[in-house]
Amino acid sequence: MSAPRPLTPALWLDPFRPLSAADAERLACAGVKPIPVSTLDELQAQLTDTPTPLAMLVLGLGSDTSLLEDALLLLKGVQSTLPVVCRLERRHLEVAVAALQAGACHALVADDWSPKAWDLAASRAAAHTPKSAASAQQAETAAPMAPIRHAQHSRDDAAVRSVVYVDPISRNLLALAQRVALAPVAVLIEGPTGSGKEVLSRVLHESSPASHGPFIGLNCAAMPEHMIEDMLFGHEKGAFTGAVKDHRGLFEQAQGGTLFLDEIGELPLTLQAKLLRVLQERTLVRLGGERSIALDVRIIAATNKNLRESIALREFREDLYFRLSTFKLRVPALAERRGDILPLIARLLGRHVRGTQGWSVSPAAQAQLLAYPWPGNVRELENVVQRAMVLCPDHHIDTPHLMFDDAGCEALMQSNFQMPAAPAAPEAPAVDLQLAQGVPANAAELLALLHEDDGATMPLQAAVKSNEHSLIRAALESSRSRIEAAEKLGISPRTLRYKLARLRDNSLSQLANA
Repeated sequence: MSAPRPLTPALWLDPFRPLSAADAERLACAGVKPIPVSTLDELQAQLTDTPTPLAMLVLGLGSDTSLLEDALLLLKGVQSTLPVVCRLERRHLEVAVAALQAGACHALVADDWSPKAWDLAASRAAAHTPKSAASAQQAETAAPMAPIRHAQHSRDDAAVRSVVYVDPISRNLLALAQRVALAPVAVLIEGPTGSGKEVLSRVLHESSPASHGPFIGLNCAAMPEHMIEDMLFGHEKGAFTGAVKDHRGLFEQAQGGTLFLDEIGELPLTLQAKLLRVLQERTLVRLGGERSIALDVRIIAATNKNLRESIALREFREDLYFRLSTFKLRVPALAERRGDILPLIARLLGRHVRGTQGWSVSPAAQAQLLAYPWPGNVRELENVVQRAMVLCPDHHIDTPHLMFDDAGCEALMQSNFQMPAAPAAPEAPAVDLQLAQGVPANAAELLALLHEDDGATMPLQAAVKSNEHSLIRAALESSRSRIEAAEKLGISPRTLRYKLARLRDNSLSQLANA
C-alpha cells in the first residue's frame, strides 16, 4: 500500500468566498492543506509567529488586484518571499493578467478544485521560492530577527493597510501618491481638517525606498515656538537652563526616513526661516552646538490653509512654500469621494467586533449616511459611527441611531427613537462584491456588516423617554471611565460633567452617580 500523499501547507485568505469544510476536503484530495486567515493582520501574525514551513499564499480576488497589492506590501514588510497564488471568478479572468504583472506567481479560477490545477499552482509556487543553500542559510539567520522588525514597523504597516481608497477619485490619488513616493522630493499635502492627510503621508512613507526608516510626525500648531525649535533641531548639554544632556531633535530622529510636519501653515515666521535654511543646506546645528550634522530625511508637510493667501498676508514665507511644495497632493473632502463612506464605516465597525457578534447597518441608514454632506470629513464620520454604536444595543444600526453634528442633530435629539430588541440569529448576509472592490485588508465579515435583508423585520422595545439621557446612560454603562464615555459621545469630559450635573438637578441621581 502506497504512503499517503504529503499535503502542501498554504495560507488561505479569501474575503469573497469563505472556505467551507467541503472545500477543505477537495483541497486535501488535491494535495493542499489550507491554513485559513480572515484578515491581513491575522496573515501577518501567521507569517511571523508560525514555525511551520509554508509553500504559498492563496489569495481570493474580486474584480481588481487591491488585496494582492496589500498582501505583497505586507510580505515585504515582514521580509517574506512566500509566493502568492490568486483565485478569481471566471467573469474576472482579465484581472489574472494584472495579478501576474503585480507579482503573483500563478492564477486559477475559483471553481477549479482539481488535483491537476493545484499541482500546477504548487509547482509554480515552488519555482518562485528561493531554494539555494545561501538563501536557506540567510533565511534561517534572519528568522530570529523577523519578530523584532515586525514589532518596529507594525504600527506603520497597519496604518497603510487601514487606508480605504475605493472611490475613483481616491484611487487616482493613491496611485499618484505611490508614484511620487518613489522620488526623493518634498511633498505638500493640502486638504480640509479631518480628511486624512496624515494617512496619505504614511502611504507616501511606506511606498518609498525609505519605508524601513522611521516615520516621525510633529503638529506645528500644538506647541509653543520655543518648544518646536528644540523638538525639531535638538540641543547640546548646557545650551540653556535645564539642558542637562544632549537631545536629538526630530530631524535627527528621522534620519533615513520621513519627517511629517502637520499644520505647517501655523509655524511661526522665525522658525520658518530656520527650517528653510535646514532644507536648503540639508544640515543642521543643534541649539548651543557648533557641529554641523548632515541630514538624510524626506520632508512631507500638510496644511488645511491656503498657503498662497498666507503668503499674500505675509504669514508664510514664499521661498519656504516653494521648497516644501516640490510636489503637491490634495486630499478631497469626504463629500467629494462618497464611494469611500461605506467602506470606511465597515472598517470602523470592524475595529469593535467582539467575539462572533458583528455590526450591521440597515439600507435606510446607509442611504442617510451617503446623503449627509460630512463637513467634518472622516473625523466626523468616526464620531457618528461611535454614537450609533452607543445607541444601538443589538449591533444593528438604523436611522434613529444616527446623530450628526450639524443642525439636523437637534431635531434627532428632540425626537424619541426606538431601540430594537436583539433578533434571532439571522442567516449570514452575502458579501456585496461591488462594495468589496478595492477595500484593502477587508475580510468577508467586515464587508458583510453593511448589508442586511431589506425585508427583515424585528420586534421593538418601548420607546426611550429621552434621547440624550439614554445616550449618556448607554455610554456610561459601556465605558470604564467618564473620559472614555465622553469620547464615545463625541463631547469633552467637561461637557459630560455639565450634563450629569443637570441630570442630578432633575433628580436623576442614579444616572449621575453611575
